[in-house]
Amino acid sequence: MEAKAVAKYVRIAPRKVRVVMDLIRGKSVAEAFAILKFTPKVGAEAIEKVLKSAVANAENNFDMNVDNLYVSSAYVDQGPTMKRIHPRSRGQAFKILKRSSHITVAVDEK
Repeated sequence: MEAKAVAKYVRIAPRKVRVVMDLIRGKSVAEAFAILKFTPKVGAEAIEKVLKSAVANAENNFDMNVDNLYVSSAYVDQGPTMKRIHPRSRGQAFKILKRSSHITVAVDEK
């Protein structure tokens, strides 16, 4: 039985979060926390928060041993995009897309 946690509407572009997510997929939980701690990307903080929640869910809801957990699946989906306008010269307007992410991390016991 796998325990999972989801963070929705995180204000980071999914493309930026996927770079960090690829580093921890399939690793043990202890190794994943170590990787996230020393990864200098903004997405690492958001993923670490979701991973902590997934580990807590596994421990409290499913009585799993934390030492035997590994990241069974981890993925990032695109959330809603906020559209903003940036005024430019000669009355033009350029679009700014502020993207958001839905981060999902699932852990399972070996």
